[in-house]
Amino acid sequence: MDALNSMELFVDVVAAGSFSKAGRRRGLAASSVTRSINALEDALGVRLLNRTTRKLSLTEAGRLYHERSRRIIAEVEDARLSVTQLEAAPRGTLRLNVPVVFGRLHVAPALPEFLARYPALRIDLNMTDGFIDLVEEGVDLAVRIGELEDSSLIARRLAPNDRVICASPAYLRSAGVPREPDDLRAHNCLIYKRQAGRAVWRLRNSDGTVDIEVAGTLRANNADALHAAARGGLGLVILPTWMVGPDIQSGALTRVFADYEVSPGALDTSIYAVFPYNRHLSPKVRAMVDFFVERFGESPDWDVAAAA
Repeated sequence: MDALNSMELFVDVVAAGSFSKAGRRRGLAASSVTRSINALEDALGVRLLNRTTRKLSLTEAGRLYHERSRRIIAEVEDARLSVTQLEAAPRGTLRLNVPVVFGRLHVAPALPEFLARYPALRIDLNMTDGFIDLVEEGVDLAVRIGELEDSSLIARRLAPNDRVICASPAYLRSAGVPREPDDLRAHNCLIYKRQAGRAVWRLRNSDGTVDIEVAGTLRANNADALHAAARGGLGLVILPTWMVGPDIQSGALTRVFADYEVSPGALDTSIYAVFPYNRHLSPKVRAMVDFFVERFGESPDWDVAAAA
């Protein structure tokens, strides 16, 4: 338990950004926290934190130890909850934050079933694509897609987030079906506007990875707009299968480059449930996370539809 306590204290220090703040949260003096972290570093034989008068920062060894510690703490907490809260009924208000389009398509339609299971629960749902501080905003749980930037959060993978290139049958009849990645240069490509500059689509297969600079008549910062334009026959688009799976299954959109993995550059292509680190995870958060895992999973319906 001493090793686990040291891990928990270390994770608290990283999340708080200082020894004094972590100490206040735990009811400890900053000097006591400092001694404990020094003892942990001595026991490991490595420096975990760089200390300056202004801030703390993780060393390379510290980043590795922090990531592993968070995983271990989450597993221990999960094991504890599986035993001690079997009979605990989720209740109260769950403050949930989700991306706009994913929330509209997949979270909101699931809430009636979830609330029917847990009638003592209420949901306060906020849908936004902007980054928010979960702790500062008092959010219990969020769904985030792609690379996670906030290392102070506990994350559980809910489902893959595969992307495909697709277009309407009418567009492909008119412009032709691209067969090789280089063919994309001659097509009208609908571009998700992350930032100004070149638009590059990345395709990967067993022969390697190729980056193709594309162009088109529509750039948009909203996936719904690109989806509607693609269905209307304007051009080719990269969209996640959780958006276009049903369209591919119905024939409203046709997938191209099905033998390629498609990514517009993101390092991580997963859908996560994330929540603030807490040694006493509430039954309402656990219930929502487990429900999402059960509903989506590693082979979600949208991927099955996209492969049809």
